[in-house]
Amino acid sequence: MSSAAAAVRQSRVSRGAALARLALRIGGRYVAKYPRILFASVERRGELRHDLALRSADEVAEELGSMKGVLMKLGQMASYIYEDMPATFRVSMSRLQQKAPPMTSALAASVIVEELGDAPERVFAEWDPLPFAAASIGQVHRAITRDGRAVAVKVQYPGIARSITSDLRNVGLLRRIVGAAFPGLDTRSLVDELGDRLQEEVDYVREAENQELFAGYYDGHPVIRVPHVVSELSTARVLSSELVSGEGFEELLGWDQHEKDLAAETIHRFVFRSLYRLHAFNGDPHPGNYLFHRGGRVTFLDFGLTKLFTDQDLSPLIDAVRFLVFEKDYEAFRAALERAGFLRSGAPVPTQIVVDRFGQFYGTVLQDAPMTITPAYASAIVRRFFDARGPLAPYSDVPRAYVIMQRINLGLYAVLGSLNATANWRRIAEEIWPFRNGPPSTPIGEAEADWLSKKSQKVLKN
Repeated sequence: MSSAAAAVRQSRVSRGAALARLALRIGGRYVAKYPRILFASVERRGELRHDLALRSADEVAEELGSMKGVLMKLGQMASYIYEDMPATFRVSMSRLQQKAPPMTSALAASVIVEELGDAPERVFAEWDPLPFAAASIGQVHRAITRDGRAVAVKVQYPGIARSITSDLRNVGLLRRIVGAAFPGLDTRSLVDELGDRLQEEVDYVREAENQELFAGYYDGHPVIRVPHVVSELSTARVLSSELVSGEGFEELLGWDQHEKDLAAETIHRFVFRSLYRLHAFNGDPHPGNYLFHRGGRVTFLDFGLTKLFTDQDLSPLIDAVRFLVFEKDYEAFRAALERAGFLRSGAPVPTQIVVDRFGQFYGTVLQDAPMTITPAYASAIVRRFFDARGPLAPYSDVPRAYVIMQRINLGLYAVLGSLNATANWRRIAEEIWPFRNGPPSTPIGEAEADWLSKKSQKVLKN
């Protein structure tokens, strides 16, 4: 095995052994401390649990970051979706969003040689050997092309595809690890979905096509930007795109509330305009994939997982919104959910329970009024999604066509909740819903309407 191929622990045995050691360490620590926790005072019990959580989270974050692949993605997703995770865990896991341990500069250079035919210093006019971002599949370097363009070059970790396969064969152990690190999380559905997701993400040719789809559609948009791909410097394991500078999510959290509200509106518009108008969804909406600029401008990165939808896919979703929000026809709303596959046809539960259960996911658009999405609200949405004990649980499911969409919705709520974002989400949605085509409701909406008008005129001229 070459040194590059050994960069990521690949085999099922080696990765499984590392997982087992981690599980034993965490489990043993809890067993050893349990008597002290059981007989401690209420105040002291909380302190002991906090200390255990902190030590375990740091250990898990370090191990997942070094192993990449499925394991690291689990930590990333849990850090922004699972609001009820103890704060200590969230802080440790959030380190995985952009600051994962990188591979060496020599290993990154070896991938460039294999994929682009020469050393990076000769392929590019300038090459920074130190990555400025490192994530679960690859890491990103700054470079200048021979014709003077600044680019971000994503280099895939050697052996990552094989390591993902190894992780998926260790699915039982994976669930034990995640259950120990994130108590209460629905580990089965999360781990199973991540397997499918990551196997798609290792194909950078596919990601380049996805990214160009979004970049082309949003060309010239007033607040949404997607960097274009530099195709001649991109392959199955190297993806070069326009380099964009901006602030990260942590910096955004320090801006004033007005700026946070503008950024939240842009993210909301991007998610739903992409779904209803482009019929595509960017499937990995964690905060590390956004760059923020003042005035609500946001750059969207990472299109490794993109789900394309047909009119047939979207039809029952559009009907559900229309029947619930506008026509108040709850039987028709239920029928739309059944047609989509979210609810078993003929389930022996009253329609009002169906409305109460599924209606919560439409809470931001039920009222034509400003609404603040708080962390508590976002957390309640996540809990409802993972609730396996309610009266509808035996009769409801997330159909395969919509699994990615539901994860993105959870991620969207988590991000907007972190921002305490306020807007009239109903009015913004009415601009985008194809059965409404509502007038602009905000300054960003007015700018977007002007962009759409120019876009239409350009299409007519061509």
